[in-house]
Amino acid sequence: MSNSTTVQSVDRAIAILEILAREGATRVTDLAVELDVHKSTAFRLLAALEQGGLVEQSGDRGRYRLGFGVVRLAGAATAQLDLSRESREVCLRLAEAVGETVNIAVPQDGDTVNISQVRGPAAISGHNWVGQRTPSHATSSGKVLLAFGALRLAGELERYTPHTVTSPAGLGLEEIRERGWAATVEELEVGLNAVAAPIRGADGSVVAAVSASGPSYRLTPERLPEVGELLAEGAREISQRIGYYR
Repeated sequence: MSNSTTVQSVDRAIAILEILAREGATRVTDLAVELDVHKSTAFRLLAALEQGGLVEQSGDRGRYRLGFGVVRLAGAATAQLDLSRESREVCLRLAEAVGETVNIAVPQDGDTVNISQVRGPAAISGHNWVGQRTPSHATSSGKVLLAFGALRLAGELERYTPHTVTSPAGLGLEEIRERGWAATVEELEVGLNAVAAPIRGADGSVVAAVSASGPSYRLTPERLPEVGELLAEGAREISQRIGYYR
């Protein structure tokens, strides 16, 4: 299948979801007419969407409606938007107090993904981490998510710098759980250090991490415990804001 054909199929699948969202349960023939495609093409697209749980057949024979997969995706998106919004004020204060860039990260498909960022007054890098996937074993946020069970190690641990920890035992996950924060010292990038603390959801499980990162000459190993405690305190406040009150 060519790239143009793939894009066309994706566009049509999106159009089907939009039609079902607008019209409710709809017959295949009506979908085909609105999309200006053959009925067999509409069937094929619906079958793919049905396999992914995004559409389902309604009780009325020959009609399709949105499936619960859409609700699942919407719920995940809403949760991330809520977390990003509710953490913003705390992250602004943390960035001011620490002087470095503060990020919120969540687990996704075995990696860590940053969903929001606030730059501190001393930050010198213009690097935007939002939307970027980072390896769990080489980042402070990832280590937090690993330590508290939100992520699991899978496969060989890749080395990014001479300081990257490539053995599971060397990550110190039990120690991270005991002290309540994690740190990396030039493990993802030479010259970059970071600290992170866990954010808990309403049920008490760790759903995200808040981190501060900065150049190693300023965010020195000696500063990490102090910054770690600040982040742990901020993480507790964010946790309360999204429903964790224990």
